Amino acid sequence: MTVNSTRVAFILMLLVCLIWGAEYVLVDLAIEVLPTHSFNTIRFTIAALSLLPLLWFSKEKIPDGKHLTLLGTGSLLGLLLFIGFYTQTEGLLFTSVSNAGFITALVVPLVPLLGLILLGIKRPLPVWIGVACATIGLYYLTIGDNLEFNKGDLLVLICAFAFSLHIIITGKVVGNLPIIPLSLIQLTSVAIYSGIAALLSSGPLINGHSDSVSDGVQLLLSPIIISALLVAGILGSGFATWAQASSQRLLQPHQIALIFASEPIFAWFFAWLFLGEKLGTQGIIGAGMIIIGMLISELGDRSPKGKKSKRGEHTVKVKPLEHLASSD
Repeated sequence: MTVNSTRVAFILMLLVCLIWGAEYVLVDLAIEVLPTHSFNTIRFTIAALSLLPLLWFSKEKIPDGKHLTLLGTGSLLGLLLFIGFYTQTEGLLFTSVSNAGFITALVVPLVPLLGLILLGIKRPLPVWIGVACATIGLYYLTIGDNLEFNKGDLLVLICAFAFSLHIIITGKVVGNLPIIPLSLIQLTSVAIYSGIAALLSSGPLINGHSDSVSDGVQLLLSPIIISALLVAGILGSGFATWAQASSQRLLQPHQIALIFASEPIFAWFFAWLFLGEKLGTQGIIGAGMIIIGMLISELGDRSPKGKKSKRGEHTVKVKPLEHLASSD
C-alpha cells in the first residue's frame, strides 16, 4: 500500500494532525490512570499490531542485504519517537499545555535549521520567511502573553528536537527502505523501550489501584481508557507513523514540519466543538499566520526536486502544493 500523489500525501498528513488534535482530551484523561510509560507501552503495542494486516497484504519486499539496515534504522527512529512522546508527556506535569504546545511546535523552524546544520541542506528565502511566519503564528495561537518558562519546558524542548530529527532521518531513508516494515519496527521499538522503562520505574504500573489484579483490570477496561488506547494506538500512532513515512517519499521534511503546524489549529477546533472554548482574536490571527506561512513557504520553494544534493542526499520529485487540486 503506497502513496503516489502529493495531493494524497498532503491530505494524509492533515488527517494525522486532525487525529492528534482530537485525541488530546482522551489521552489526558487516560494518563491520570496509566503512567506515561505504561500508557505508551500499550499504545504502541496496539499500534504495531494494527499494521500487521497491512504487512500481510503488502507487496513490499526487504531488499537483499538491507535487513540489518532496516532493523537499525527502525530502532533508531523508534528511539526518537520514544524520547519525544515521553518527554512531551512528562513535561506536561511541570508546564502548561500552552507552553508545551508552542515548544513542541518548534519542529517547524527546527527541521530546516537542523537540516542545514547537520546535512547542509539549503532552502530558498521564501521557505525561511514561511517558517518564521508559521512560528510566530504558533506563538499567538498557543501562548500570547503567557510565556513563563519552567523546568517542564526543557523536557518539551527535548521532545521538539527528537521529533525534528525523526522527520529529517525519515526523509533520508524512506526512499530506500520498505515503508510498512520500517513503520512496524519503529512502533515495536517504542513499545519495547516504554515497557523496559515502565518496569525500571519506581512508580506503579497503574495509578490509584490496590494490589488486586481485578482492580487493575477494571481500571484498564473503563470506556475512557479503552477509547484512548484504541484511538491513540491505531490512529494516532499506527496510522500516523505509516502515513508520515509514506508521505515523506513525496513531501520534503520542511513541508511535513509546516503541515504539523496545523495540529494546534485542530486542537483548538475540537476544544471549541466539544468544550465550548473560544479561540479569540489573537488565536484567529495565529491560525491565519500558520496557514499563510505554509503557503509562502510552498509557493516560494522553487528549488530543484528529484536530484541528489552535494552530500548525496536522496530526494524524490515533489510537486508544489499549489498543484494539489489538480494532481492525481
